[in-house]
Amino acid sequence: MNKIIKGKVIHGAKLGRQIGFPTANLDASRLTDIANGVYAARIKIAGQNYKAMANIGTRPSVDGQTRLLEIHIFNYRGSLYGQYVKINLLKKIRDEHRFENIDALKQQLLQDAEECKRE
Repeated sequence: MNKIIKGKVIHGAKLGRQIGFPTANLDASRLTDIANGVYAARIKIAGQNYKAMANIGTRPSVDGQTRLLEIHIFNYRGSLYGQYVKINLLKKIRDEHRFENIDALKQQLLQDAEECKRE
């Protein structure tokens, strides 16, 4: 796949950190050529590459309204707010869909993360 996305990290609702998956968020309203879903990804921060898991979509499980690119970066701690980042989407893992509750979403994210780490 290897789709490169560049953008400025914006503030989100900070819900991901509450379930153990903090994310850096980018406005995805202009990413019309990329389907909603979960992707294995890489992100470069301060010259170092990190494996990551990205979601593009409206976050239906939490009644999201706007289309975002959320990226959970494995083995990274720090704030990226206001920074410009470059993300490489490597492989689509699954479509985005609504889960019946947050626990079901978290269980799926744990599975998605393991698959993303293998890419």
